[in-house]
Amino acid sequence: MTGSRQLIGVLWPAFLLACAIEILVFAMVDPSDLHWGGDALRMSRQGIYTLAFFVFWAMAAASSAFTALLAMPPPRELPEHPQ
Repeated sequence: MTGSRQLIGVLWPAFLLACAIEILVFAMVDPSDLHWGGDALRMSRQGIYTLAFFVFWAMAAASSAFTALLAMPPPRELPEHPQ
Protein backbone atom coordinates (compact mmCIF):
# COMPACT_ATOMS: atom_id res chain seq x y z
CA MET A 1 0.00 0.00 0.00
CA THR A 2 1.38 3.41 -0.91
CA GLY A 3 1.98 6.08 1.69
CA SER A 4 -0.88 8.33 0.62
CA ARG A 5 -3.37 5.45 0.52
CA GLN A 6 -2.25 4.35 3.96
CA LEU A 7 -2.59 7.90 5.28
CA ILE A 8 -6.13 8.14 3.91
CA GLY A 9 -6.82 4.67 5.29
CA VAL A 10 -5.93 6.00 8.74
CA LEU A 11 -7.48 9.48 8.58
CA TRP A 12 -10.85 8.67 6.97
CA PRO A 13 -12.06 6.15 9.60
CA ALA A 14 -10.67 8.44 12.30
CA PHE A 15 -12.70 11.33 10.83
CA LEU A 16 -15.88 9.25 10.86
CA LEU A 17 -15.24 8.14 14.44
CA ALA A 18 -14.58 11.75 15.52
CA CYS A 19 -17.93 12.75 13.99
CA ALA A 20 -19.72 10.03 15.92
CA ILE A 21 -17.96 10.85 19.20
CA GLU A 22 -18.73 14.55 18.74
CA ILE A 23 -22.42 13.78 18.33
CA LEU A 24 -22.50 11.45 21.34
CA VAL A 25 -20.54 13.71 23.68
CA PHE A 26 -22.36 16.94 22.89
CA ALA A 27 -25.75 15.26 22.98
CA MET A 28 -25.10 14.88 26.72
CA VAL A 29 -22.79 17.84 27.51
CA ASP A 30 -23.53 21.53 27.07
CA PRO A 31 -20.33 23.36 26.03
CA SER A 32 -21.24 26.35 28.21
CA ASP A 33 -21.10 24.07 31.30
CA LEU A 34 -17.47 23.04 30.68
CA HIS A 35 -14.79 24.27 33.07
CA TRP A 36 -10.99 24.02 33.00
CA GLY A 37 -9.02 24.52 36.18
CA GLY A 38 -12.06 25.83 38.05
CA ASP A 39 -12.79 28.57 35.49
CA ALA A 40 -15.36 28.49 32.72
CA LEU A 41 -13.90 28.11 29.25
CA ARG A 42 -13.71 31.46 27.48
CA MET A 43 -14.62 30.14 24.07
CA SER A 44 -17.76 30.24 22.01
CA ARG A 45 -19.83 27.08 21.66
CA GLN A 46 -18.66 26.75 18.07
CA GLY A 47 -15.04 27.07 19.21
CA ILE A 48 -15.50 24.33 21.80
CA TYR A 49 -17.18 22.08 19.22
CA THR A 50 -14.32 22.68 16.80
CA LEU A 51 -11.55 22.13 19.34
CA ALA A 52 -13.22 18.98 20.67
CA PHE A 53 -13.67 17.61 17.15
CA PHE A 54 -9.97 17.99 16.37
CA VAL A 55 -9.00 16.42 19.71
CA PHE A 56 -11.31 13.47 19.00
CA TRP A 57 -9.95 13.19 15.46
CA ALA A 58 -6.33 13.23 16.66
CA MET A 59 -7.02 10.54 19.24
CA ALA A 60 -8.82 8.31 16.73
CA ALA A 61 -6.08 8.89 14.13
CA ALA A 62 -3.40 7.93 16.64
CA SER A 63 -5.30 4.74 17.43
CA SER A 64 -5.75 3.91 13.73
CA ALA A 65 -2.10 4.68 12.96
CA PHE A 66 -0.94 2.40 15.77
CA THR A 67 -3.19 -0.38 14.45
CA ALA A 68 -1.79 0.13 10.92
CA LEU A 69 1.74 -0.01 12.32
CA LEU A 70 1.05 -3.27 14.14
CA ALA A 71 -0.60 -4.76 11.03
CA MET A 72 2.51 -4.22 8.89
CA PRO A 73 4.49 -7.36 8.11
CA PRO A 74 7.81 -7.60 9.92
CA PRO A 75 10.91 -6.67 7.94
CA ARG A 76 12.66 -9.57 6.25
CA GLU A 77 15.65 -10.71 8.17
CA LEU A 78 18.69 -11.88 6.29
CA PRO A 79 19.51 -15.52 6.91
CA GLU A 80 22.61 -16.10 8.94
CA HIS A 81 25.47 -17.80 7.13
CA PRO A 82 27.54 -20.14 9.26
CA GLN A 83 31.24 -19.56 8.95
